[in-house]
Amino acid sequence: MWPWGHLGVAYLLYSLFAHRRYDRPPRAAPAIALAIGSQFPDLLDKPLAWNFDVLPGGRTLSHSVVFAVGLTVVVYALASRFGGLEAAIAFLIGHAVHLLTDVPPAVFGGEVSGLAYLLWPFVEQPPEEPVAGLLDAILTYYTLGPYEMIQFGLFAFAAVAWYYDGKPGFVYVRSILARFRVSESHT
Repeated sequence: MWPWGHLGVAYLLYSLFAHRRYDRPPRAAPAIALAIGSQFPDLLDKPLAWNFDVLPGGRTLSHSVVFAVGLTVVVYALASRFGGLEAAIAFLIGHAVHLLTDVPPAVFGGEVSGLAYLLWPFVEQPPEEPVAGLLDAILTYYTLGPYEMIQFGLFAFAAVAWYYDGKPGFVYVRSILARFRVSESHT
C-alpha cells in the first residue's frame, strides 16, 4: 500500500475510535502521532533494506508482529512515564493499521505467502525485486491500478473526515513550519 493509503485508512479508523471512545474528534497530538505511526514501518524498513542493505526486504523488521509487540511495550512504558497515553495509543493504532493494510489482496484469495512479513524473522521472506533506493521504488516498483485508485479514494474520504473533525494537528504543524521558516530566514 502507498503511504497515503496507510494514512487514509488509519485516520478513518482512529477518527471512529476517538468519536466512540472519547465522544469527540481526534486531538492534535494524537492525530500527528497517528500519522507518524501509520508510516513508521516503511520509514524504518525501506531505507534499511533499499538504501543500506541491512534488512533482507522492505517489509521485515518493523512489519513483524514480534517487533509490534516490543514496540507496544516500549511506547506504553514511555507514555506511562512521560504522559501522552492518548498519543501513544494513536501511534500504535497507526502502526497496527499499517501492518494490516500491507496484507496483499491475493491473501484474500488464499495466497497466504503474502503474510510472511508478519512473522519475520521466523519465516523466510519471499524474494523481492531489487530496488535501488526509495526514488527508484517510487518510479519503477509501484504501479497505478484499481487497488491504488481505491487507496486514493480512501485518502480523499479520510481528508474530508479530517476536515470535518476540525483538521486536528494542522495548526500545530503549520506553526512549527512557520517557526522553521523564520529561523532559516535569519541565518
